[in-house]
Amino acid sequence: MAARNTAFLLVGLLALLHTWGVTARVEVNMEDRVEVFRGETASMTCIFTSSEAVDNIMIQWFYVMQTGEKQRIFYQDPTGTVVDEGTPFTDRISVNGTGATGAIVVTISNVQLADELQFICLINGLTGETGEGRTKLKVFVRPDFPTIEGVQTGISLNEGPSKIGTCEVKNGFPWPNITWYRNNAPLRGAPDVLKLVSSTTVESSGLFSVKSELIMKVMKEDKDDLFYCEVNYFVPGGLRMTETPPINITVYYPSTAVSVWVESPKGNIKEGDSIELQCRENGNKPSSILTISDEKGGNTVDSNVLVLDNVTRLNSGVYQCASMDMDTYEEISGNTTVFVNYLDPAVVLPKDSVVVDQGAELTATCNALSSLQTQTVWLKDGEAVSMGNSLILKDATFDSAGEYVCVVTVLEIEGMETSGTLHVEVQGPPEIMKPDDTEMEESFGTTVDLSCSVRGFPTPSVTWTTSDGKILPPASQIESWGEVHSVVSIKVTSDITAFCNASNNFGTDALTFNIAAKGNGFLIAVIIICILLLAILGSVLYFLYKKGKICGRSGKQDLTKEKSSKDNIVVEMKSDNTEEAVLLGVNGEKQPPSHQGGAYLNVQK
Repeated sequence: MAARNTAFLLVGLLALLHTWGVTARVEVNMEDRVEVFRGETASMTCIFTSSEAVDNIMIQWFYVMQTGEKQRIFYQDPTGTVVDEGTPFTDRISVNGTGATGAIVVTISNVQLADELQFICLINGLTGETGEGRTKLKVFVRPDFPTIEGVQTGISLNEGPSKIGTCEVKNGFPWPNITWYRNNAPLRGAPDVLKLVSSTTVESSGLFSVKSELIMKVMKEDKDDLFYCEVNYFVPGGLRMTETPPINITVYYPSTAVSVWVESPKGNIKEGDSIELQCRENGNKPSSILTISDEKGGNTVDSNVLVLDNVTRLNSGVYQCASMDMDTYEEISGNTTVFVNYLDPAVVLPKDSVVVDQGAELTATCNALSSLQTQTVWLKDGEAVSMGNSLILKDATFDSAGEYVCVVTVLEIEGMETSGTLHVEVQGPPEIMKPDDTEMEESFGTTVDLSCSVRGFPTPSVTWTTSDGKILPPASQIESWGEVHSVVSIKVTSDITAFCNASNNFGTDALTFNIAAKGNGFLIAVIIICILLLAILGSVLYFLYKKGKICGRSGKQDLTKEKSSKDNIVVEMKSDNTEEAVLLGVNGEKQPPSHQGGAYLNVQK
């Protein structure tokens, strides 16, 4: 309290000195404005010069209320420094410096929107000199990111100015500014064409929210335009900008032309294909209805797509797409022509099969009606034998017989072809195809397979015979396309001559197979050797008999085996008479007789 009273006395004294005309110069310098974001700390500096000593100076800080009155928040005199009680800044103010350097800084923490006020620094000297400086505290709040919303429904050309969209930015301080752009160009209001309607709202927090609506008369060209908003807002020391994402709008406009085309297949169409026709108009009114139909009225669909499966030449014709505006009942249409290419089945003459005499000539034709140019080729066994629709066989032989296939192809369209067949039989006497070797040698007792292939028409009959007139049954016999393949199996026991005999109404043919049996001479030699050995044995026995080594000339003879001490083989021969028997051992010793009567041979070891 004493300090406060002293201050008042000092102020009174200064006023009195001023009244007496005792004045001095005091100069005060301050920034015009101090800018901070809400919640930050603001520092305001008061710089002064005075001809008086610092001890004779009084420094006071005030702020200007909304009513225009000044409210002191701080003072300093030679007796001390005092922060005034009961002000919004009492708890948030701090002071740096004592004025000795000619500067004093007042700092306010946690700055709020209500702190955006004018502050005064007042300097008083004891000699009556006075100086004053003022600064404005500016508070800023970054706004939220702006939003944009376009109209959800389309806009028709025949409507007047229509709402395009709304941009909004919230919670900024001071209030932000919104600018509309179309394709990077700023929009400005124009009577009956374009109008910008803006509104600003002060939120309960004291922050500003700004909304802007774009109202415009649209044209067809606007259907591809992009609209967006640019928001500008102040910050300490400058200006910042942000943009919204772009939007586009749906513009409904009537059609002036309709097109219809074959979407698939691309290129030529053939029978059996699936066709997809599509239709499109150059307008986009929802009230418009598209219809695709053919000129015959057989295929109609209320859609922009018509699918025809497995088409034939009957599907060829003009297809129309019509667009009906259900608001005005106006109709426009477009059309396209569809042609389905065709290839009829091949017709071969003569039909199916034909019989031609051996040595004769045959001419066959193959034709297929087509909407496009064709190529014809005749094939036999997969190989091309003739080009063109005619097949000519001159001096026909059995090699000419078989199946001929004519293939008719449309070269312009892949996979478009047809074919026909002709079976040719060449009639004539049998013809046996001679194998490489009909003369062979085989081992005695082996089995040989002989084969015989015969051509002819009518199909020949085939039999097997041997040189001695024996008929051999075939092991297998296969007939196909005027050919016979016959196989016979023969076991070799001697030299054999076999015949393959073929015959039909036109004649006969035969083929001879000669088989030499290996091993007959060896067998005869073995037999002769055996006979010679028997003859030699008989001669030896006869010689022994003549020499008396073998007794008995008639009657029954027994041959018995007698034991000997040497375990020899004994041959005893006795006759019915009483002559002494002779027993001979293998070693030539005589053995005593043991039996009388009969002749026998007993061999024992």
